[in-house]
Amino acid sequence: MCYEAIINYISRLKMKYYIIAGEPSGDLHGSNLIKYLKTLDSGAQIRGWGGEKMQSQGAVIAKHYKDLAFMGFLEVLKNLKTILKNIKFCKSDISAFQPDVIVLIDYPGFNIRISEWAAKNNFKVVYYISPQVWAWKENRVKTLKKTVQKMITILPFEKDFYKEKWNWNVHYAGHPLMEIIDDFKSSHKHLIKNENQIAILPGSRKQEIIAKLPIMLEASKSFPDHKFIVAKAPGLPEEFYNDFLKDYENISTVSDKTYELLMTSAAAVVTSGTATLETALFNVPEVICYKGNSVSYAIAKRLVKIKFIGLVNLIMDKEVVKELIQNDLTVKNLTAELNKILFNKSRKEQIKRDYEKLREALSQKESASKIAAEIVFIEAFQN
Repeated sequence: MCYEAIINYISRLKMKYYIIAGEPSGDLHGSNLIKYLKTLDSGAQIRGWGGEKMQSQGAVIAKHYKDLAFMGFLEVLKNLKTILKNIKFCKSDISAFQPDVIVLIDYPGFNIRISEWAAKNNFKVVYYISPQVWAWKENRVKTLKKTVQKMITILPFEKDFYKEKWNWNVHYAGHPLMEIIDDFKSSHKHLIKNENQIAILPGSRKQEIIAKLPIMLEASKSFPDHKFIVAKAPGLPEEFYNDFLKDYENISTVSDKTYELLMTSAAAVVTSGTATLETALFNVPEVICYKGNSVSYAIAKRLVKIKFIGLVNLIMDKEVVKELIQNDLTVKNLTAELNKILFNKSRKEQIKRDYEKLREALSQKESASKIAAEIVFIEAFQN
């Protein structure tokens, strides 16, 4: 390679990346993606939508994910004006930034719209963490194939889904949580399990917390010898939680310490989502809870084509941990399931065995974030 070519090569490494993460989990995965991107492209300019974790890795945050937290069909309809305003702003911000590549992290309702617009405006798109199109709205794959240059999946069955049903060769990186949690465990070996401690992970959005936290708290009354600790969501004010907790003496809270909480808890009550997988990877027996707006749930039940809602159960294709959904999420049912995972030895041992198989299914030789960063970097460099 001649001198001029080397200089040109180095100058090209100062590329622009626009990353869109609409939830706390996306912010986490986006931050680790950025960390590895910077090992490949030390001069990378990174802008996007996310939170404190992406910002801590050097990204300029144009919009915080807490301003995007709308869930359920009715909630989306009620906030449609705000959502459309956000989409308009996002397009304008991307146009002004002129990135070499746009990286979309999950958050499909918003990000698929951006991918369509990006394709029409000649921006390259890498979708990191595939939308769960295998669960519902499978026809979205048609749009994704037309508008996304590279699709990166993190669940083992997704690659076969895209290939066998849609003749699309996508990339399987493995799950980024594996490395994140293993690193955390290694650096926090001093933390000791408390057999009388139960974690409550009620979610990150106001709507889901309001629907489920009162039931979770009421169930705690049946376990007076146990300490319950609620993991608070970033961005929500202290007084929001105080309204729920004022009548409970055996309940405390933590902020930004969910992993510490899981590492020291004997059991967990968890809102459906990424937290269900995190809990399993910390080897904590759990009960998965979901309760939403009744109309939104009725619509979703007609559209969603999956047997389970918890990632643990979806990956293993069986009910590893109990799911209490909508009308099944009652104080009585939750109390009964907590009794099983706290005091039934055979039940606890079966969960632990299934967790080991889950880890095997997700294991990869290399870091998922590193693999994803390499794909993003190459796509940007090929501009």
